[in-house]
Amino acid sequence: MAEVLVYVDHLDGAVRKPTLELLTLARRIGDPVAVALGAGAADTAAVLAEHGAVRVLTADAAEFGDYLVVPKVDALQAAFAVVSPAAVLVSSSAEGKEIAARLAVRIGSGIITDAVDLEAGDQGPVATQSAFAASFTTKSRITHGTPVITVKPNSAPVEAVAGAGAVEELAVSFSAQATGTKVLSRTPRESTGRPELTEAAIVVSGGRGVNGAENFAVIEALADSLGAAVGASRAAVDAGWYPHTNQVGQTGKSVSPQLYIANGISGAIQHRAGMQTSKTIVAVNKDAEAPIFDLVDYGVVGDLFDVVPQLTEEINTRKG
Repeated sequence: MAEVLVYVDHLDGAVRKPTLELLTLARRIGDPVAVALGAGAADTAAVLAEHGAVRVLTADAAEFGDYLVVPKVDALQAAFAVVSPAAVLVSSSAEGKEIAARLAVRIGSGIITDAVDLEAGDQGPVATQSAFAASFTTKSRITHGTPVITVKPNSAPVEAVAGAGAVEELAVSFSAQATGTKVLSRTPRESTGRPELTEAAIVVSGGRGVNGAENFAVIEALADSLGAAVGASRAAVDAGWYPHTNQVGQTGKSVSPQLYIANGISGAIQHRAGMQTSKTIVAVNKDAEAPIFDLVDYGVVGDLFDVVPQLTEEINTRKG
């Protein structure tokens, strides 16, 4: 069976969930070969093998941490030359899409971004995408070169399937461009203890109807009762009620959780573009004519300050 390169997103050896989802999708079209780079790369092998990786190519060099994406592109290109894969899969983070795009240019191949599903086809992998703010679903395949595909987090289940996981050191020759842009400092994001927004299985968001930064405590309380991430609409972010890093929408982050709860959000197309592929959508809004109700699986017409605290209390009671 053909091999499929999977770029590993990890932090000091801790593999992030979207990579494990990529391994599930990769097994549909071939044998997954994982590429782990940077500090802790070798420590990823056990987890990757537990989720189906037949080989794990690792490389560690100062360039991966000291410079931006080009060293990683150099390494992925080296892995491509070694493996000659049927496809290359990368998670649809901002960095992942840049790496994928640069690789596609280098190897003269087409690219598909933000896929939400992947299946084998007679003429190569077929990717499912949501187009025009998720109003349409399309199926696409690359007709020239080796497909390079980025996949949205939460697009596939994480399945533990034993793989050989043979670890091999990847030889990487860095290009002249690799050291062109250096990282001078890093400031770790303050941890809230909540899941990463784009990776969370449940997202609870607040919008204009929250009516103030102090009122987001109601949204956070519901999120914490569910073990969820907190999102915000553009209106809430522009008003300064919540950080831009939590914005869901066309100019924010795209999420595709199992459950999305929108509170006080009207449902403008800008917001829908970032969450419409969620598996189950629930909305709480006091305006029965709000556009969000055209999209939801379940809707509650009511004041979020009455509904959300009751929901949080009920969840906590059942958990207790």
